[in-house]
Amino acid sequence: MINEIDRQILNILQQNARTSNAEIARQVDMAPSAVLERIRRLEARGVIQGYEARINPEALGLTTLAFVFVRSTDFDGEAKTAELLANIPEVLEAHHIAGEDCFLMKVRTRDTKSLGRLLRERIGSTGTVQSTRTTIVLETVRESGQLPLGIAQEAAEIAEEVSVE
Repeated sequence: MINEIDRQILNILQQNARTSNAEIARQVDMAPSAVLERIRRLEARGVIQGYEARINPEALGLTTLAFVFVRSTDFDGEAKTAELLANIPEVLEAHHIAGEDCFLMKVRTRDTKSLGRLLRERIGSTGTVQSTRTTIVLETVRESGQLPLGIAQEAAEIAEEVSVE
């Protein structure tokens, strides 16, 4: 279970993973060594899965963002298709989903021409993809990898109350 101090530490790290241990300790009113130990435990438990730099995709010329729905012919678990899709560098996210389609992917490319090539040459040529449907993003209003920790805490408290009754 994640307590309030852990939640505060996670919030600080989500906002800026480069925040120093000393600064985190100051913000949560703890010794730096205690904060370091908590962070190491959160990492060991898999709560903190890694640290990444957020890079402006437009600065790299990756101006086209799209969501691609994929229908697979790989009906025995879609494991082969999942592995093939997950290994394509332009695929930022790949989700196995319920419904008519099997996967939803978030992809980023230079332009619509390179998106078309990605769909035809990389995704369509896997041998297990039956069809794709693509939605191109015109403008990103909000994009974040930060989890709503307050909502997660509320859900955990409700679940705990229900199990006690």
